[in-house]
Amino acid sequence: MEIPNEINRIYTRFDEFPMETLTKAWFANHHNGGRQRTIEEMKEHRSRYGIAGNCFDLAYWLIHEFQDAGIRAYPVGHDLATDDAHVAVVAHFNNRRYLCDLGDQWLQPICIDEPVVQPLSGFFPAAGITVEPCEHEVTIHYHRPNGKISRQRYQTEPVDMNAFLKAADFCQQNIFRKPLLEVRLPMQNETAHWEFYNWESFLSTSEGKQYDPPAQTIEEWAERIHLKTGYDRTFLIEALSLYREL
Repeated sequence: MEIPNEINRIYTRFDEFPMETLTKAWFANHHNGGRQRTIEEMKEHRSRYGIAGNCFDLAYWLIHEFQDAGIRAYPVGHDLATDDAHVAVVAHFNNRRYLCDLGDQWLQPICIDEPVVQPLSGFFPAAGITVEPCEHEVTIHYHRPNGKISRQRYQTEPVDMNAFLKAADFCQQNIFRKPLLEVRLPMQNETAHWEFYNWESFLSTSEGKQYDPPAQTIEEWAERIHLKTGYDRTFLIEALSLYREL
């Protein structure tokens, strides 16, 4: 399944952007409990600290880049303004819709206008995917190396931008107790997925999960995450310390 260059050219600008909740805690600590950052703030923070953001940050920024390129794009999601919220982006090109999910660290967008029944590689780290479209939603099935199949359902109707930003504010103010960071890591034969969650970290490849040895201190975790992402060490120590206090 080929993806138009016009879509991929925008999407690949975010190839080295992790998805994480560390920025949310750090920003909330500096800005009276937090809110959705502006595009200008996100660009400044990326330049200064190397940081990215969570699924709302990434979707908001991606929509902005598509619109600047003259491509219609809008947010989609489920369970907005709840603890289970997730958002992604749908971009339109040549009368076809492409799901773009930086929040789940997809490798590239995928067309959601027709079913895919045989698992496709190269779209999601360490998993093949199939696509089951319906009238106002699409279900993605993830086929893991160990034979496990998981799924996620996306509502494909556009989310009004005012509702999106209201849900984004809610999310940015809601700090979970377990820190999370996910990043795509190019390897020799594939793009792997490295995850830090609740003080554990592991690499997912086509051969399965490989857990890292435990880190003992905030400084050790900061250095490990810095080496995977390039994030500023001082930022990481502050953000991780905030989670330790929770």
